[in-house]
Amino acid sequence: MDGDILYRDECYQIQGAVFEVYREMGCGFLESVYQECLEKELSKRGIPFVSQPELKLSYKGEPLRQTYIPDFVCHQSIVVELKALAATTGEHKAQVLNYLKATGMRVALLANFGCHPKATIERVVL
Repeated sequence: MDGDILYRDECYQIQGAVFEVYREMGCGFLESVYQECLEKELSKRGIPFVSQPELKLSYKGEPLRQTYIPDFVCHQSIVVELKALAATTGEHKAQVLNYLKATGMRVALLANFGCHPKATIERVVL
């Protein structure tokens, strides 16, 4: 049932933008290049996003000086983290889970442009 998958359509839109950037650029660039390309592609597709927002953290209700900065927050509800690595690891998934915990959001996409022959996207749900 469609309603069972949280933000299904929004994630599908973001994934399309990620795959388009990979089709155009391929593998081998730095993460910062993919960041800039994805900003352009998300804008072109009318997908609302904030690039590298600073997320405030707290401990037992008290604000911390430390912050998290994910690559994107799309649709005000989906964290998108980019990598340009041969493979992602459990550490990268843990990073994304921490972003979700910090924001109270429930869905993240971990996109890796470093794979060949195609980008990979892992959906992470808290």
